[in-house]
Amino acid sequence: MKVLAATTNQGKIREISDILAHAGVSFVSLAELGLRIDVLEDGATFEENAVKKAIAFRDAAGMPALADDSGLCVEALAGAPGVYSARYAGPSASDQDNIKLLLERLAGIPNRQAHFVCVAALALTDGRVVIGRGEFPGMIIDTPRGSGGFGYDPIFLDTVTGKTFAELSLSEKNAKSHRRRALEALREAWLKVEGER
Repeated sequence: MKVLAATTNQGKIREISDILAHAGVSFVSLAELGLRIDVLEDGATFEENAVKKAIAFRDAAGMPALADDSGLCVEALAGAPGVYSARYAGPSASDQDNIKLLLERLAGIPNRQAHFVCVAALALTDGRVVIGRGEFPGMIIDTPRGSGGFGYDPIFLDTVTGKTFAELSLSEKNAKSHRRRALEALREAWLKVEGER
């Protein structure tokens, strides 16, 4: 089955393809279809945003579509920035702006527990939507480290390796990330749904 990968991130498309390969899926990119649509991510949860994007792209392309929404949740900030992770410091904020604001709000707070969340949603042409959720726990550090990754990766510490997500290689990060966990959960849910048909 061909599925539209509703992202312009080629690395994400490769990761998705790898994880869902044995489910008999081949992915089509937005560029291959010449498709460009903007979906307002105004949901209160990662699930709402992922589902909204998947359905919008499925309807625009007329084929199954896979989308995801992800972000950082900090315990001491009641789960913020959460679904606002990409625009925490404002709609045009850079990664550095978001990190700066987050660290300012955590100043003097000893609890640095946090976790990344990713929800992947697959919208099928028969109206069904399959969802997978993945989380990865860690800690927020005060000084950014590493040159890889994006977003909050430079201040998100993987306590198992002692490295930030920005210090891990792409393969190391992808092997354990919240996105991988979400896609694996999605794969299991999808195989279960297909098996019940």
